[in-house]
Amino acid sequence: QVQLVESGGGSVQAGGSLRLSCEVSGYTHKRYCMGWFRTLPGKRREGVASINSDGTTTYADSVKGRFTISKEDAKNTLYLEMNNLKPEDSANYYCAADPDSDSCTYGFEWMLYNGMDYWGKGTLVIISS
Repeated sequence: QVQLVESGGGSVQAGGSLRLSCEVSGYTHKRYCMGWFRTLPGKRREGVASINSDGTTTYADSVKGRFTISKEDAKNTLYLEMNNLKPEDSANYYCAADPDSDSCTYGFEWMLYNGMDYWGKGTLVIISS
């Protein structure tokens, strides 16, 4: 059984940093597309960043230059380093995974509504101004 467990959320002031982690267990596929998504208050879930087993990364325009996605295969852990945080980054952050590494090439909308087989339960990030 595949499980994804996020951690690292919290409350920080604008301009601060946080690092989210997503620990993956039970995942036996060699290839993957993994991503971070977030649900802002009153809005639809949106894609933030993705990475696949080829090392290709993709970012939403709103976080480019501020967020970095990475994966440490030895620890089966996905990370999201978030810097220069803004109040509009406040959201529940979710990690997700799919065995098809090509899923990452189809865009965040596709990943959200067609692609990702496994989801975590989320971690809350609150940024105060």
